[in-house]
Parts: sequence; structure tokens; C-alpha cells
Amino acid sequence: MSLAWSPSSWQQRPAKQQVAYEDAGSLAKVIDEIGRLPPLVTSWEIEQLRGSIAAAARGDTFVLQGGDCAESFDDCRADPIAAKLKILMQMSLVLVHGTRKPVVRIGRIAGQYAKPRSADVETRGDVTLPAYRGDLINRDGFTLAERAPDPVLMLRAYERAALTLNFIRALTDGGFADLHHPEYWDISFAKGSPHADQYEKIVESIRESLDFVSAITGVENEVLRRVDVYTSHEALALPYEQAQTRTVPRRAGHYNLSTHFPWIGMRTAQLDGAHVEFHRGIRNPLGIKIGPAMTIDWLLGLLEVLDPEREPGRITLIHRMGADHVATALPPLLQAVQRTGHPVLWICDPMHGNTETTPSGIKTRRFDRISAELEASFELHAQLGSRLGGVHVELTGEDVTECIGGARGLHEGDLERAYKSRVDPRLNYEQALEMAMRIARHLRGR
Repeated sequence: MSLAWSPSSWQQRPAKQQVAYEDAGSLAKVIDEIGRLPPLVTSWEIEQLRGSIAAAARGDTFVLQGGDCAESFDDCRADPIAAKLKILMQMSLVLVHGTRKPVVRIGRIAGQYAKPRSADVETRGDVTLPAYRGDLINRDGFTLAERAPDPVLMLRAYERAALTLNFIRALTDGGFADLHHPEYWDISFAKGSPHADQYEKIVESIRESLDFVSAITGVENEVLRRVDVYTSHEALALPYEQAQTRTVPRRAGHYNLSTHFPWIGMRTAQLDGAHVEFHRGIRNPLGIKIGPAMTIDWLLGLLEVLDPEREPGRITLIHRMGADHVATALPPLLQAVQRTGHPVLWICDPMHGNTETTPSGIKTRRFDRISAELEASFELHAQLGSRLGGVHVELTGEDVTECIGGARGLHEGDLERAYKSRVDPRLNYEQALEMAMRIARHLRGR
């Protein structure tokens, strides 16, 4: 890697998952305009999150990262945003109950508008067009005009992210997080489940704890009504990330102020690639996705390039091996990182390695396989003297039917009833809460 770095030095490296814009002048104009607009997040929020991630790596906190696989501009509305915030908060309180530790909430929100694709084109019948890469890049309608990359969509993404963040901050500051509201504890989904009694006990215990704290301290207005929620997205579209990367007064280095927590996916984690070059120069805490194809040399190379000073809170390794591969693929990587002494935070993403397609052609995930990978990950970390400090899930607060299983026993025939995702299947509200309760029971059992 060259020693000289700038927000645009990535342009001298091979760049995966990028698109060619027809009008270079329009692209440059958009980047310049976004660069002059106010930042979406602040450097002190980023540093606060870095400290919380460092605490999670030490075992003092637990990280919950969740949200949409790919955000849509159309979903920049009050109800979907509030629903996602509600399920994140409810899951986090269940995890607090299970871990007896603070939970750091990181939403896949306010920027997850671009997605990597396995193919550059999509064919329907005898028509082949560029693949839909997310609302930040192009549109999902199947016409040449809609699939053409449009730099103006980056401005629309910035605006939607700003609106989303403004609403989230208004909600979290204005009492939306008051956990005494009874609608937060609707667990009717568990009726008929073999774990229904245990869920009831968890909820009742949380209610009693909240009432006790409120009665003794009288601090519910200050502590129980407000929460911190950080943003994250895959920093895939590098022109967009570059546009919001800048220096700030009284702090050294550059910050990517489009999000608190950017991550690098497996498809763009080449050591000599543009994404690694861009991320090595920003001060944000970074996530690195790790799949079964990750090798020890590759992973250690990424750590040396992205965290040469071995700074606490800098690197989060998000492993997504799949239920069939986690037992063999994770331990060698985990042990190799342990030998280096890098103070990383380990998070399990049990979603992406367990994606499958039904005979009818619908992409889905099975709840039992998601749970199996998560349980196996907890056990493997414990056996190897490590610590799994968080979970990364794709979820929505809506009543969708995209993943099979869960307490209601959704099956393949249910998928077409309310399948709304444009890219990957998500846990619905009930499945997400059930997962949080399973994690809580597991951690309490340990």
C-alpha cells in the first residue's frame, strides 16, 4: 500500500462492484455538492461508538446491529422508520436482560442504499439489462432508462439519509424509547410455542425491573426514555463515501461522516483494492465481513493494513459462515487473530450464510438454521477462549413473510403472502424478537 492517502486515493486502485457513469461531469458535480452539505453524523458520535465497541470487545457491553438488507427511498416514511427503531429497542432490552450488560444499538439504516451483486446484468426473457444495485445507484424497474446509473441518486440518498436520521433523533430524544408502554411487550406470537412460558417470564422480569428502578430512583424520564442509536452501512459506492469524508476541527485525520460505522464486504475486501485503500485512511470504527472463503493470510493482511496500530474499537470482524460451515471455517481464523493480539470485536451475522432459493424461485432463510449458526458461534468462541460480543441481523419491524420458521411456523407457502424485500429476506418483527429472546436465554444459561 502507498503511504500517501486522501479521500480520493482509492481511485488509483482496482475497484470492485462499481458502476460506470455516462457523464463524468455530472458525477463530479454531485460529489462536490454532497461534500459541501452538512455532515450526516458527527466525529464525536463516531468516537463515542468506537469506545463502545472497544468495551464490547472487552466483554463490558453487547452489540446489536440490525436493519434492512437494502433500504428503499420509498420507505423513508414515519411508520417503517419507527417500526425498525421499535424492534431494535425491544430486542436490545431483552438482550440487556440476558447479558446484564449495556447494549450498543447500531442500525443498518440511513445509508444502506447500495448492494453488491453477483452478476453485472439481469436477464428476463430475451432482454438483458444492468443489474439493480440499490436506490443509490439505479432504479429497480426493468427498463434501460431505469437501470442506467444516475449520479443524482446519490443526492437523493443523502437527503433520505438526512430525513431518516432527523426522525430517529427526534424519536429517541422525545420519549419514543419509553419502555413502559404496553405495546412494546406484545408476545402473542409465542402462543403455542414450547418456549412461551419462558418468554412470559423474561417479559415479566423486565417489567418488574423497570418498575423497581422507576420507584426507587425516579430516573425513568432521564434514563429509560432516551437511547443512543448509531448508523451503519456497507461502504460500497465509493464516490458517495468520498463525498462526505473530511477533516473536522480539533481532531486528527479524516472521518467518513455519512455513517458512524461503515463495513467492507467480502466481495470488495481485496488487499490491493479500492475499498481497502479508502477505509484505511478514515478514523471511523470499521466492520469486515468474513465468509468461508476468507483465508488466514487474507484476514491478517486486512488487519495489518486497516489497523496497523492495533487500536481498541477500530475493527469489528463480522463472521457469516453458514450453519454448515461455521464449525470448520471459524476456528482457524479466530485462533489466528488471537495469536496476533489485535483487540477486535467479534460479531456473528447468522443471516447471509444461510440464504437459499425455494423450488419456486423465492430467496429465503430458515429460522432454525439462523439460530443454529448463532448457537454454534457462541459455543465455538467459548471453547476457544474468545468472546462473541454481538449479533448482526437483517430485520424489519413490519409483518413480512420472507424467512421460514419461527414461533408461528412460517413455511414456503407463506412467503408469497407478504414478501416485500427487493434483495435479501429479512426477519419480521416476531422472528427478530424471538431471536433476541433465544440469545438472552442462551446467555443467561451460560
